[in-house]
Amino acid sequence: MILISYENLDLNVLKFSGRDCGTCHRMSAYDSHVVEELGCKFILVSNDDPTTWNKYWRIYNTTPQETRGFPTYLLVSDPDGEFSILGDIRGGMSKGEFRERLSSLIKQFD
Repeated sequence: MILISYENLDLNVLKFSGRDCGTCHRMSAYDSHVVEELGCKFILVSNDDPTTWNKYWRIYNTTPQETRGFPTYLLVSDPDGEFSILGDIRGGMSKGEFRERLSSLIKQFD
């Protein structure tokens, strides 16, 4: 059995989005602020930014293909190394619902 310690875990939220995604643009009015208010680092991974997209595609590519879509928010530890996906939020929602769902994910690792 492998035991994982979540103490001092560096939590990052990667937002995978597309340039033509209206929902992604609407949520960009508040998503990064909510993420940072909850103590995580926000990383925007848009398909119109080839450098960032290519850097983090390996993480998105590990998610089940049938669940992929924009926007997808992945709660990730160590996104630049041996990453672990700790949870996800998919699809559009209000600021309040986004805050509530992300807060619930983060609380698992406090």
